[in-house]
Amino acid sequence: MTAGVIVQARIASTRLPGKVLMPLAGRSVLAWVLERCRAIPGIDGVCCAVPEGVGDDDVAFEARRCGVPVFRGAHHDVLYRHYRAASAFGFDAVMRVTSDCPLIDPWLCGQVLAIFAQANVDYASNNLPPSWPHGLDCEAVSFDWLARAVREAEAPEDREHVTPYIRRHPRARRRNLTRPGASAYHHRWTLDTRRDLRFLQEMAERLPEGPAGWDHRVPLAIVDAEPALAAINIGPAPMGVAPASTEVTK
Repeated sequence: MTAGVIVQARIASTRLPGKVLMPLAGRSVLAWVLERCRAIPGIDGVCCAVPEGVGDDDVAFEARRCGVPVFRGAHHDVLYRHYRAASAFGFDAVMRVTSDCPLIDPWLCGQVLAIFAQANVDYASNNLPPSWPHGLDCEAVSFDWLARAVREAEAPEDREHVTPYIRRHPRARRRNLTRPGASAYHHRWTLDTRRDLRFLQEMAERLPEGPAGWDHRVPLAIVDAEPALAAINIGPAPMGVAPASTEVTK
């Protein structure tokens, strides 16, 4: 099995334009995501799936600057963009990560990928139902099911959000990685608003550099010790914010 990570990214955002290129401790949000994705155990490659068009050239440039190859594809049909990227790079299994989750945990992603491979399923995730901090979301799907969704999914939301067709299909074999103990999904570690940006910038300044800060237990310990930090953006997502399994750079 050739497993690859596809990070979807684009510049446009009605809620926070240009968010994937915003700075966190001197590096872009996208750089944080790509660095961590390259460290996921069990993967054979990482690519950044960026829409075609000059408007997203800066995103593609940043991904390449980070040493990650870029696939340019459909702007609104994100499902087809993923399918073509997976085909171009020869991925039999695709791990999907969104570009506004700079605290994504490589180890946690690796656990989801391991479940996908060892349980011999079609789809695995850690948010069905969600129990980890919002912003650690990832999912793995077989190329065959990605191709099937491309052929069969017709609803616009299925084309835009990539995996809903697979997640609800009665014949798709699914597994979920649930967080032990109480759910921590009330923590918002994703980037959709200015409050999220402020929280992530504050967190970035507190995290140790390099792999020592990639473990999700490190930021959890920080917010436990500093409740005021977590309070910056705590609570439900603002109206209109897409859930973690959708095109988050919308």
